[in-house]
Amino acid sequence: MLQDSSFWVLVAFVIFFGFLFYLKVPAQLGKTLDERAEKIKRELEEAEKLHREAQHLFAEYQRKQRNALKEAEEIVAAAEAEAKRIAEAAKADLAASLERRRVQAEQKIAQAEALALREVRDAAVDQAIAAATGLLREQLQGPVATAQTERAIAEVKAKLH
Repeated sequence: MLQDSSFWVLVAFVIFFGFLFYLKVPAQLGKTLDERAEKIKRELEEAEKLHREAQHLFAEYQRKQRNALKEAEEIVAAAEAEAKRIAEAAKADLAASLERRRVQAEQKIAQAEALALREVRDAAVDQAIAAATGLLREQLQGPVATAQTERAIAEVKAKLH
């Protein structure tokens, strides 16, 4: 038995494992593995926490994006409504301006017609007075007739002008 190599391998094996147990290698190995497992567990928990935060931030940014798109649509709609209102106001202002100009033109035409009518009437009165004066002078002779003619002409001028 002492010469058997298997026996010595067994003895060396037992001494080796005894030495390992004496130095508490299995406990240290278990402790190291437990620490490693705990570290991995913490890292997984941290990764899950980061994942939840990332999902939360992603959802928040999606909500903000939807709100921003909605706000942009509202701004565009408000701008379109404002542009429409401005266009309608400009159209109304243009119509009012054109109406004012039409009224002014009609007033100018009426004034021109009145002026022309007055000028024609004055010319006709002057012609009638001149004709009446000529007729009266031909028909009436003498100083009394001249005075009456002048007085009648003055009355006619006063009444016709």
